[in-house]
Amino acid sequence: MPNISRKGQLMPQSPIRKLVPYAEKAKKEGVNVYHLNIGQPDIKTPEVALNAVKNNSLVTLAYSRSDGSDTYRTKLAGYYKKHDIHVRADDILVTTGGSEALFFTFGSIMDPGDEVIIPEPFYANYNGFSTAQGVKVVPVASNIESNFALPPIADFEALITPKTKAILICNPGNPTGYLYSKSEIKQLAILVKKHDLFLISDEVYREFTYDGHVHYSIMHEKNLELNAIIIDSVSKRYSMCGARIGCIVTKNKTVLETALKFAQARLSPPTYALLASEAALETPDSYFNEVISEYVERRNVLVEELEKIDGVKVANPKGAFYCIVELPINDSDVFAQWLLEKFRFKNETIMVAPAAGFYSTEGLGKNQVRIAYVLNKKDLRTSVAILKAALSQYKD
Repeated sequence: MPNISRKGQLMPQSPIRKLVPYAEKAKKEGVNVYHLNIGQPDIKTPEVALNAVKNNSLVTLAYSRSDGSDTYRTKLAGYYKKHDIHVRADDILVTTGGSEALFFTFGSIMDPGDEVIIPEPFYANYNGFSTAQGVKVVPVASNIESNFALPPIADFEALITPKTKAILICNPGNPTGYLYSKSEIKQLAILVKKHDLFLISDEVYREFTYDGHVHYSIMHEKNLELNAIIIDSVSKRYSMCGARIGCIVTKNKTVLETALKFAQARLSPPTYALLASEAALETPDSYFNEVISEYVERRNVLVEELEKIDGVKVANPKGAFYCIVELPINDSDVFAQWLLEKFRFKNETIMVAPAAGFYSTEGLGKNQVRIAYVLNKKDLRTSVAILKAALSQYKD
């Protein structure tokens, strides 16, 4: 039998999706499973976006432009202007989701063996994108005690080598919900300028900031035009995860021209999804006000209920809709599988994401899980009650 590639062998499993077979088996047995494992919002997609697909007059579903339509990119530039990010349509390349945006970015700025420094825990698929491109992730650890704040800049600088090409952050963060401050972004900006590195910021959760905090983009920094690359997506903003429309935003023309070659090789982003995404830009601000208010309430319910459980430690997120929870267990992979296979509370159970998959350093996060508070408040309370009952019965 022919061998698969070394790269294929090294590709990590998704910590979010690898437990799906166990969840499906439980459901077939009649068990109700509360999904706390994946960031799929239950918020309704804006009607204006859905109607753009339902009511279009297309007679041929043709290729779109490789970099996305002029009209969409122009309207996107208008959207960014409202957030004090001043870019033009030709500073934007539309991709098939934020995932492809990051994949193209890695391919455009790094060669096999090059390094990217990322604060951990981080979005698990960063490991997958780096493996696929032959890039080495160099983690710099943040911790639950500091609510996963940016590690000291000296920690970043100590890791820089001749192979280092970029620093990557997610702001607000998945899986931590941490929102980087203006001061923290400025420190990173100074560092990448000093060492001539790229600063990549995954800003797909830009709208989701709480407690009066305001998102500060790397594009707000002056004199960072050649270093700054934003990764963005409609997935979470408009509850359009299935649209698979994202983008790369940068004023570095060489990066964008290189990324376009990758985009041309995959031909084009999906036409119907582009229609929906362009229409979604007409969504009124009231939509976000309601959504953010709902997420704040959900976060508060989740954190308050978790803090009532002995031995549980939870980080308090200031953005996105995730939090990292430390449990009085040894191995959250084993625990998460046990919840789905063995544990039942009134014929219900929960599905969580083991946090070790969000770290690159072996051994970190083994007693942690990521919880996505994308369920309604009643279901969140029930889910925490199930977790409490499970912890009282579980034996490592």
